Amino acid sequence: MKTGAAAESKTRHERRRRKNREALITAGYKIIAEKGIDAATMAEIAEVADVGAGTAYNHFASKDELVMAVMEQVMVRLAIHVKAATKHFDDPAQVFAFGVLSTIQTATTDSRWRWLLRRSEVIADAMFRVLGPYAIHDLERAAKAKRFRFRDAALVYRMVTHAIVGFCIAACDGKTTHEDTNEAVALLLCLAGMPRKEAEDICKRSWPKLPRD
Repeated sequence: MKTGAAAESKTRHERRRRKNREALITAGYKIIAEKGIDAATMAEIAEVADVGAGTAYNHFASKDELVMAVMEQVMVRLAIHVKAATKHFDDPAQVFAFGVLSTIQTATTDSRWRWLLRRSEVIADAMFRVLGPYAIHDLERAAKAKRFRFRDAALVYRMVTHAIVGFCIAACDGKTTHEDTNEAVALLLCLAGMPRKEAEDICKRSWPKLPRD
């Protein structure tokens, strides 16, 4: 059984580890946004985070691992922006549609996303883990409102994540046009069980602009 002093020491150590990890992710977010993923180095990120290089590698085995942690923060911020922008939407299906549209637009214009698109399984899995709780909630609300028809919201969104990644890769390669984006969103609404005409009508609506971090 641990003594009070030993337990307190362990608690301090855990707090310090959490603080250092958060500092590294924050520093990585800042440097990657400024310089891009390829130019960022673990040494520079550790310096900005005010931790030793060895400490950085205690938390992240490689720069790629740190980049994924940063990307999860990027995704969380996107989800928060989408939620704030859609809080007055009356149609829950439109909330989901805007989330899909915003993910596509961000992934094809933000260099942090573009760097990871080629690792399709990795980024699709991250999208499902991070954006999934928001998207699945929106899907279920829309289904309750009789806007979508499906049996498993989680399965629908898992399929949507891979479709988004595939479309974004094609867009980055110049194989799609701007007009194709609305068509892609409409098709993904149909995947959730929405009739084609209703999906097209949603995609014709005006959309708010999101802030860029």
